[in-house]
Amino acid sequence: MKKNYYIIGVLTLMVVTIICYHSPVFIYISAIRNQTAIPTFLSDDTGLEAKIDQEASKHEKAPINARNDRVWKLVPGLDGFIVDKEKTYEKTKQLHSKDIQWVYKAVKPAVDLKDLGTGPIFKGNEQQQAVALMVNVAWGTEYLPKMLQIFQQEKIKVTFFLDGTWLNSHRKEGLALEKAGHEIGNHGYTHQMMSQVPIDRMNREIGRTEEVIKQVFHHPSKWFAPPSGDFNNKVVQVASDYHLGTVLWTLDTIDWRKTTSATSMVQKIGSKVEPGNLILMHPTDRTVQALPGMIRAIKQKKLALATVSEVLSTKRLNIR
Repeated sequence: MKKNYYIIGVLTLMVVTIICYHSPVFIYISAIRNQTAIPTFLSDDTGLEAKIDQEASKHEKAPINARNDRVWKLVPGLDGFIVDKEKTYEKTKQLHSKDIQWVYKAVKPAVDLKDLGTGPIFKGNEQQQAVALMVNVAWGTEYLPKMLQIFQQEKIKVTFFLDGTWLNSHRKEGLALEKAGHEIGNHGYTHQMMSQVPIDRMNREIGRTEEVIKQVFHHPSKWFAPPSGDFNNKVVQVASDYHLGTVLWTLDTIDWRKTTSATSMVQKIGSKVEPGNLILMHPTDRTVQALPGMIRAIKQKKLALATVSEVLSTKRLNIR
């Protein structure tokens, strides 16, 4: 009998020792003895909830409304975000984390682009941490495969604005662009200076290209890029009638000019690129040479590279 009591006593002592040496009390006492920081135990349900309530506002941003800018015309807004306190609590508890695992939910702006009527768009929101490469294609196919290879290597998507006549003659090449995951836009049918033609010609230029786009890709496009950036209010309205937004650019590589070097393009983009920029380029030999350097310069500024639709969206990109 005494032997049994002895065994029970030893086991009890072992259990107590294990509990003490692995408990918050022991850690607390050790921290005081060693004069180290006393940890906060988020496993305390009440303490965790209170800490989330206390710190949530520091992790939130208000939405930004779209606006009609005096210089930049239509500028899209940007979602805000607030802390989802319930999901933040659940995630932190589930991961047994010492740090709060913040979970957010978006808050839409009160004013969206569609609320401002028609107008040209030159850039995304200044707080959109991303830029878009716009590739206007109206002639040739020689440099497209190399461009696609670079985009694939860099793991980025861009927006190709296709001339309708070009697409009609190069359907296979056009399909390869979308198959690679890139966005397709409307660039008119015969590269006309759109502000200098009558409205019926504007309709033909935009409408015929939309028809070809639907035939080739089985869906409409969302954006119209006027050839040479030439437009007026009538052009913007005709594009809107086809449910297209009119997009220009923030930065022009001027790669169509033979005197423009790859080095100068990289330097220009590296020194001038900012959040929300739309960057214009074409499939030329100079562009292919400059692309890796331009992409590297953009990434060095911690900016994501995305499609026009993504950069002009209210959804924040690259925020975490």
